[in-house]
Amino acid sequence: MEIIGGGRLEVRITGADVGKRVSVRYVTESAAAGGRFTDAVGVLTSWDNSVLLITRKSGESVRIAESTLVAGKVVPAAPARRRGPAATFPELARVTARAWQPVESEALGEWTLRAADGFTRRANSALPLGDPGLPVADALRRVRAWYEDRKLPAYVQTATGAEGAQELLCAELDRHGWRREVSAEVRIAALAPIGDLDADVSAVRLSRTVDETWLRRYQRFGEPGPAVRSVLTSGPSVWFASVAGTGEVPAAIGRCVVDGRWAGFMAVEVDPDQRRRGLATSVMTALARTALDEGASAAWLQVEADNDGARALYDGMGFAPHHHYHHYRWAEA
Repeated sequence: MEIIGGGRLEVRITGADVGKRVSVRYVTESAAAGGRFTDAVGVLTSWDNSVLLITRKSGESVRIAESTLVAGKVVPAAPARRRGPAATFPELARVTARAWQPVESEALGEWTLRAADGFTRRANSALPLGDPGLPVADALRRVRAWYEDRKLPAYVQTATGAEGAQELLCAELDRHGWRREVSAEVRIAALAPIGDLDADVSAVRLSRTVDETWLRRYQRFGEPGPAVRSVLTSGPSVWFASVAGTGEVPAAIGRCVVDGRWAGFMAVEVDPDQRRRGLATSVMTALARTALDEGASAAWLQVEADNDGARALYDGMGFAPHHHYHHYRWAEA
């Protein structure tokens, strides 16, 4: 935090800075005796009734009473490139959407309403990547009606933590009665180091189609209906990987979608009894080498915040967080 002339800390933000990335220092309520300070960095999403709302990169919201502010300033947007390839939020948002396509979609301005018979939130949520063409409150009513017509819960997928992301929309959703159900990280990495890993790929079988044995290992559905196969096989260039198990269920599986310079990794699953044998690494290495052959150079994946095992694996492969995405569900009265 900057110290202004004379050794004073100064609040240099106002309500006019809503929508900008800020850094603030404030006194916590428990600090009356000790004078403890706390810092918060994120997007200033509102400043109403003498209360600031700051949304951190993770999507967590912090409410701060104006009277407790000690210092504050506008800070530059977080750099898009830390490790691995450079990537903007709009580019990644569209790439990830093309890798997991719904059965049915409809445009609402620059929003896309997506449905796939309830198979995964990603394929059954509104994707807002611009102006819906009408006020947000009206757009959200249209979203609710569209999913109600299909007897599906209404979801909106949003993102935080990258330049051009949707902290302000998250705050709007919260104000209009939508509640966040799940969050995950989108991570990126250079692709070549993954393909160069010292992994045994001899047992990895690659296919352009998804078969019954692969589906027996996949854990994201009950009985696989047409929507499951439709979503899994969607994308510009789709590959499926599997490692044979002792029975009719593979020991490990994975899916990769190649889209220009990007290779997206999904559905990497390993038999719990076969873990810590390097099977996930073998699957991803085999898929990475295939993607490199198709001209890809960058990798992305999505991992839920509480999946510590997967996060450790991806850390070791060089994947770094780019932004967070969230699914908000309409909380019916």
